[in-house]
This record gives sequence, structure tokens and C-alpha cells, in this order.
Amino acid sequence: MVEKLKLGLPAGSLQKTTVEMFKKAGFNIYINERSYFPDIDDDEIECTLIRAQEIPRYTQAGVLDAGISGKDWITETGADVIEVADLAYSKQGLRPIRLVLAVPRDSKITKVEDLQGKKIATELVEVTKQFLQTKNVQAEVEFSWGATEVKPPTLVDAIAELTETGRSLKANNLRIVETILTSTPRFIVNKESYKSDWKRNKIEQITLLLQAALLAEEKVGLKMNIHKDNLPEVLALLPALRKPTISSLDEDGWVAVETVIDDKKVRELVFKLMKAGAEGIIEYSLNKIIP
Repeated sequence: MVEKLKLGLPAGSLQKTTVEMFKKAGFNIYINERSYFPDIDDDEIECTLIRAQEIPRYTQAGVLDAGISGKDWITETGADVIEVADLAYSKQGLRPIRLVLAVPRDSKITKVEDLQGKKIATELVEVTKQFLQTKNVQAEVEFSWGATEVKPPTLVDAIAELTETGRSLKANNLRIVETILTSTPRFIVNKESYKSDWKRNKIEQITLLLQAALLAEEKVGLKMNIHKDNLPEVLALLPALRKPTISSLDEDGWVAVETVIDDKKVRELVFKLMKAGAEGIIEYSLNKIIP
């Protein structure tokens, strides 16, 4: 019988990005809309699709060996688990999310201390309470079942809400007072499961490949041909993880240069490389970068 690692995958906002990231890492996950148990093309992994809010406590309890959940929910639940990797992605891409205190745009509240004696609505009650305690502010913090942005100022004075871009808050005529917590998805593990050599090795394999896929997400490969006379000028333009690879070509005096750079730098760099004498420039995507 094949030993299996019980892995919790986040349903909801992180679901699509998580599946895409696993695919880049080499694991294909197939989700049936009627099932909470996705198929994965690895016989040693058994997946369960569950809300990110619940993954920390199920991992702590040993129902799951490991799972992916946000730092916000790990903190909120107080789950006693091992965080083996910080996977810096979110539903919008690679940016972290923030738990922020927000108030109506015309509110007189301008700082945390102004919330003394006020009412705050949030899904993350414990995190918000802990933050207020650090500021010596006493306020009523109530759980919100959703649509939190529409509650101020009629139902509450402020909200503590998760945001990536802040656009939803602005659309609801709210402004941010302060950031409570910055959160990214974390790969978490049950403490007893991590004592198993087999499970620990499997977990390390998965996290290595996920982190390699994330590292490649904002990088591209770049190849070009350069005459040796122009090589110093071209190399001076190229940032890289390490020194670029230089290979001789059949034609005398010419070399091929290959490197890895930030995707966003290519649009400005290509024109400069051409001006410096680079020819036959090829840009290609990367699946994984293993440092």
C-alpha cells in the first residue's frame, strides 16, 4: 500500500492560483466541482479542498499532514503548526495581502487611538483584538459574516478587512487608517507528521518545487549573439542570478550569451542590448528556478 501525504488545498480566493502554482511546480491537480477531494498526478499525495480558514486547525489536529493557508488565518486560529515555507502569492498574483483598519472617508478617525470605545467589524476577530491590545486601545470587535465594507458608518465605526489593492475599499468610500498584518500563503505541517522521515522528505520535495516555481514567476530567460568586441558593454547591462553563460559560436569572434533576468526589466533592456550590439535576442519563459 502506497503511503500518502494528506494535503489541504485552499478553496475560494486562493484556489485557482494555488492550482496554477502546483502545475508550474510539476503537480497537476484536477478539481471536480462536485467533490472536495481533487485528483493529483502523484500517488503519494491525497488532496482535500477546504477553506483556508479551516486548514490550520485541521493540520494541527492531524486530520491533514500539511496544507496551505494564509498567515492571517494561522495567526487568527492560533494553530500550533510548523511553517515550512512562505509562498508569496495571492489571488491577484505575487503580492501579499494586508489586513487593514479602514473607516469612512469623511470619518474623524485618523489614527488607531481614535478607535477607543468604538465598534469594529471583521472576520479576523482575534488578530484585530491582539493588535488593539498592543496599542492599548479598547474597542468592541465583532465578527462579520461578509460584505464588511458596507457596514460603516451605520452599523460600525470601522472595519478590519483583507485587501490586496485597496480598490474595493475605495469603491466603498473607505480609507485605510493602518495596516494590522501583512499576510502571504504559508505551507504548514502537523508537528507529528514532520517527525516521519518519509512525510518530511515528501514535504521538502513539494516545497522546494513550489518555491522554485515562484522564483521563476517573475523571471525570464534571455539568449543573444554578440561579437566579442561588444561583449563588455553587453555584459555591463545584464543583471543575473549569477554570471551569464557565454558559449563560443562557429563564426569567429562571436559568442552566445544566456542569462536569467526580471521579466519587467526586459522591455527596457532589449533596446539597450540591440544598441550595444546584441543580435538574435530570444526571450523565453521559465517554469522553475532552483537556486
